[in-house]
Amino acid sequence: MFKNLLNRLNGTASDEPLSTDDARLAMAALLVRVARADHDYAPAEIAVINALLMQRYNLDAAGADALRNEAEALEANAPDTVRFTRLIKEAVPYEERNAVAESLWRVVMADDERHHYEDSLLRLVVKLIGVSDQDSGLARQRAQAD
Repeated sequence: MFKNLLNRLNGTASDEPLSTDDARLAMAALLVRVARADHDYAPAEIAVINALLMQRYNLDAAGADALRNEAEALEANAPDTVRFTRLIKEAVPYEERNAVAESLWRVVMADDERHHYEDSLLRLVVKLIGVSDQDSGLARQRAQAD
């Protein structure tokens, strides 16, 4: 799975739709990329990522931890954010992309410090997954409210 997805990110794999496992891994890796944007991958961010993975994919703690660990390796080897977002946009129906934006904002807010690197990356990512600035702002407000 990891190698197949990394090949897709590097542009060397087929244009077949993502498998469910690949879509999960791509989403988890995007969450990790956002958490690492400020060069401080905090334990609070890791905890939020695990909680989001458990909730979104109905995983237990061990399953979420394993998926996040694999996502960390993928994120470290992936070429750029644009390719991640392209895969997410293909795999996630339009109606669910606002929830993706909210999840990303939850990761940014996890350590109680919004860094300009995170804000910049989120502005790019939400546009690339097809979420408007207005909907991203609403997603941010929902994330802050929790």
